Amino acid sequence: MRDSDLLALVAILAPLSIASIGGAASVYAPLQHQTVDVHHWLTGQEFIDLFAIARVTPGPGTMLATLIGWKVAGLPGALVATLALFLPATLVCYAVARVWNRYRGKPWHEAFEQGLAPIGAGLLFAGVLAILRIGAGGPLSWVTAAGVAGLLVWRPKLHPFALLTAGAVLFIALQWVSK
Repeated sequence: MRDSDLLALVAILAPLSIASIGGAASVYAPLQHQTVDVHHWLTGQEFIDLFAIARVTPGPGTMLATLIGWKVAGLPGALVATLALFLPATLVCYAVARVWNRYRGKPWHEAFEQGLAPIGAGLLFAGVLAILRIGAGGPLSWVTAAGVAGLLVWRPKLHPFALLTAGAVLFIALQWVSK
């Protein structure tokens, strides 16, 4: 572990914390780019593996950052990554919440909320594309992702573990049939 790695974790995650409009999925694309392509802390497969672990464990999906921090610098890295991702957004949220309801109903307030919706959706979409791009599943991955998205629109309360298990079974079965 190097102090420069801890500083790099903060430099990557703190801005993502504030830009995470739309939740965890909105930071997956830039997080993948930084950790795999720029810093080479992880391979594409390691990123996918940590992503899968973060999705099936209890807690927010942004626990991926904690796992990345652990991989980069052990326990100090996990703590720094977690704080760097959660603390800035928490402080901004607290500050905004103190004044946000005071202006509810004002034209600029409604315009701001309506403007954030497509930004959040775009960030989510970019996160999905980043995960699919580095996955080795090919066109079947894209079709499976579209199917899961449709399934979640229809049944939004499905647990991610069930979906990940079904996807794994599908890919194992297809691999077995193709041999």
